[in-house]
Amino acid sequence: MAPEGGTLLLLALSLGLARAQQTLEEVPVQPDFDARKVAGRWFTTRLAASHTRLVAPEDPLRLALHSIGTRDQDLEFILFWTGAGVCKGVKVAVHPTGLQGQYQGTLERGGRILVRFVSTDYSSLILYVRFEDGGGEVTSLWGLLARRMPGDPTWLGKYLEHVRRFQLQEAPVFNLDARCPPPGA
Repeated sequence: MAPEGGTLLLLALSLGLARAQQTLEEVPVQPDFDARKVAGRWFTTRLAASHTRLVAPEDPLRLALHSIGTRDQDLEFILFWTGAGVCKGVKVAVHPTGLQGQYQGTLERGGRILVRFVSTDYSSLILYVRFEDGGGEVTSLWGLLARRMPGDPTWLGKYLEHVRRFQLQEAPVFNLDARCPPPGA
């Protein structure tokens, strides 16, 4: 391949990656979002990410969202890790940013998390989560959540529009019954 062709290919790949790592301005947020209405049990029906290696099907560890709780103005995501002799509940607290429907927090091992409630009728929910590790690498995760399975097909269509728009890769979904010790136990 000619050097110019290699440069063009590298530029095209870089632009594609930059597109997958969308800016926050491109990610919508639910108008009139009411955090109290998202509290409770949720099932993940679909999941897409900018880097699927973080949610690879061959990984023996499974991370699943169990529920969302509220504490004053903050939200707490209750997650469970299972597999390979591990069963642990994890609580991730996020705080309002000032933009309704957007929250941020820090992760135990460093890094930051930003959560946007893209769209919801409080029975179904499209969620955008942006992780930034301590080294500055950013991973975007989009989830379609529902109060019960299977989810509403209308919401699946809305979710898939975002997956196409932001050129995301579908990832495996895991829903766990929270048979581990709860976070903080």
